Formats: sequence, C-alpha cells, structure tokens
Amino acid sequence: MLLIKRTCSNFHRINTIPKTKQPGDTLGVRGWIKNVRKLKNNIFLDINDGSTAEKFQIVLPKNEATKNITAGSLVKAIGKVQLAPHGHYELHAEEVNMIADGHLTEGFPFSPKQQHAPEYVRDYLHLRSRNDVVAATMRLRHKAQKALHDFMDHNDFVQINTPVLTTNDCEGAGEVFTVHPDSKELLKQMSRPGIEMEHSYFDSKVYLTVSGQLHLESMSYGLGNTYCLGPAFRAENCKSPLHLSEFYMFEAELVYLDHIKQLCTFIEQMLKQTTKQLLDHNSTDLEFCQKKNSGEIMQFDWLNNAWPILSYKEALEIIVQNKKKFKTAITPSEGFSKEQELYLVDHCKSPVFVVNWPADQKPFYMKQSREDSSLVHALDLLMPTVGELCGGSLRECDEEILRNHPQLPQGLEWYLELRKFGGLPTGGFGMGFERYLQLLTGVKNIRDVISFPRYPHSCKM
Repeated sequence: MLLIKRTCSNFHRINTIPKTKQPGDTLGVRGWIKNVRKLKNNIFLDINDGSTAEKFQIVLPKNEATKNITAGSLVKAIGKVQLAPHGHYELHAEEVNMIADGHLTEGFPFSPKQQHAPEYVRDYLHLRSRNDVVAATMRLRHKAQKALHDFMDHNDFVQINTPVLTTNDCEGAGEVFTVHPDSKELLKQMSRPGIEMEHSYFDSKVYLTVSGQLHLESMSYGLGNTYCLGPAFRAENCKSPLHLSEFYMFEAELVYLDHIKQLCTFIEQMLKQTTKQLLDHNSTDLEFCQKKNSGEIMQFDWLNNAWPILSYKEALEIIVQNKKKFKTAITPSEGFSKEQELYLVDHCKSPVFVVNWPADQKPFYMKQSREDSSLVHALDLLMPTVGELCGGSLRECDEEILRNHPQLPQGLEWYLELRKFGGLPTGGFGMGFERYLQLLTGVKNIRDVISFPRYPHSCKM
C-alpha cells in the first residue's frame, strides 16, 4: 500500500483547478483511476472525481511504492500543478495514497477502457454514477434545474412544494397509484364506521400525484405567479423510451392571463433563456453527452427563431394532407402520434405550438372558448426529437361552467370555491423535465436522464 507522509487540507475538485490555480501551485486531488500508463521512469494516471467529464493526469515516479498501482482504485495525491505539453493542467505528484482498492477483477461491471451500452449500464443503478456519460447527464440535470429556478425567480414566481399525496386525479385518466399503510393491523386500529378499512388512515382514497397543477392554482389565487418542480406518477403499462412511472414535472401557473398566446410567449422565452444559460455555462458536459449519444454536437437553431403557432384544425389539415407519409393512423379524436408531432416540427422547420384543441380531448379545467364551446384554450408545444414537451391551457374561471362540466371529478368543491371567492383568470403548463433533458443531450431513452428510473416491471433499489 502507498503511504502518505503528510496531510494536506488543500484538496480541489478537478473542474475548479483551471479556474483557480497557476503552474507551480501546490494542491491535492482525489479520484478514481480511469487509466494507468507505465513508462520507463514515470507512471501516468488518468483520474476522475465526478466533477467533470474530462480526465485529470497525475505524473508520479515509477518505484517500488508505485509500480503496483492499478486502475479502478480511489487515490489522493499531493503535488505541484504544471502545464502539460498538450496545454492541459496536470499534477506532478510528490505523495500519493490509495484510499480504496477498486477490485476491478472481482466483478466490477464497468471496464475503464470499454464503452458500455445504456441498457447494460442501467442494470447497475447503484454503480452507474461511475459511468462518464451518466455522471455528465446528472450534472446537467442539476444545472438545468438551477437554470429553471433562476429564470422563475428572476420573473418573480414563488416556488411551491406541492404534495406527493393527494385525493385528486388531476388529469382524470385513472392512471394513478393508490397509497395506504402496508400494516393491516394499523388499518384495523384506525378503522372508523362507514369508511373502508383500506382507506382508514386518511379517511379517504389517496393517490400519488399525477400533477401539482390544482394545488398551484390554489396558491396562485393568493400569491400570484407560482411554480413547482417535483415528482409525478403515472400508472401506465408503457415501456416507450419517452415514458416513466415516476418522473419530474416542471409546472407553472400564471395569473391574469387573457389569451393563450401570452402563455406560448412565456414558455418560449423560458426555454430559450434556460437553454442558452446551459450552453453558456455547461457546454463541456452538454457537448460530451451529445457526442456520446448522437455522435455529434447538436445545433439548436430554434434558439434564434420565433416559434409559430398553429390551431389544432390547421395542424390536423397538414397531417391529413400528408397522410401517406405516416406509419401511424390518423385519429382526430385522440390527438397526434409522436410520428405526426415530429412531422409538424419538421414541416414548420421549428418548434411549434398547437392551440385551441377539441374540448373532448382535454381535461375539465381547461377554459372553454366563448366563441365555440367545442374548443378549449389549450396548447401543446412540439419540439424536435421528443415531440410533445409542454402541455398547458388557460384555466376555466367561470364557476358555473366548471360546475356543469360532465367530467368534473367528485370532491373538488374547494376547486369551485376558488372561482366563487374572488376568482381571477389564470393559465399554466407542465413540462416533463426528463424530456427536456433528452432534448438537450440527445439521450434516446428517458430512463437514462433520471438517476433511479421506475417503469413497468422495474423498481430497483
């Protein structure tokens, strides 16, 4: 084992070294050895500490204490920073200590020099943060959340922590998970007359949330513009690369909205500014992910162009006129397939908003058109590669129209009271956060942009 002669509190994350240090400075680094190259007099270690996709080189003398060092081990090294011939910083180590043996030959699933398929990496959720692509994606996920929070804070929104446990199925689709204690003994202890034992803990049926929207609305009626970013759950028997059973939804509610185009403008500005912030400050990870996933650096031409707005009727006419180009059937009563969504994006050569949808395709809370009651003021935002990214609407602010809606779920008297007691016109949208990450990185499968994916037949860890 390598012995360290003295301690150093001046340890640095690798990504900070080029920003804070100069050649000749003394510092320490810690990380996993990705590669070892042994020459006549020196050993070169490529290490990574999770802070960047780039490897950092350590140069150390070849001797009895260092000759048996191996890839996979966790080490810390102290020395002087120098500029390597290729222009990158490297550490000329004076002291090295192995913190932990990597045991690569004893079942570690990832070979340092081998590329691994996403499906293979996904089988080892507990270890996959050691995979360079996964690590870069998780760093981008963090920065994308921060960029969204920065944008909303700058625009005077209040973040709301909406509940995970709820009594409402916001979308009314029935794709919900129910929640109750696993202990039958506890349920018996809490049982009350007239309430099913299964529901005795809360005295009613409770679900994992499918959306924070209704709760956001209630907060917006007193606070103004609000938003949330939290988990949502859908019990769908779907294994597509765009669906998860547990995912994260970014949702916003805007007050005093009178026209659906106002909501389109806000969404467009939010996505453009957030994406530009990531391109400006996180290009290394972004380009690394894009090259690994799509083979090239992606060009986001849509950042500089205005996004068109089509009515549902106009979009449907485009699809019908080109029906011979589709493998999927055209079903006007069910909206557009992903293939058709991507065709509309390609047809417009831009992301595109589709607005003013048939009321029978959308949930009860969407505002009915006063000119044509068969339509609601709803929007879908269609983007390259992922299809639908955002869905939203103006909210119905008329209590009587809501009360008489045939799809109004039971138990939402409180939702009607929002309109009764000083109601105001609002509108909002939801964005699948993982789909946004797919759009940015080129990751094909949504399971690879979330740390612990949950989907039918899979809930590991």
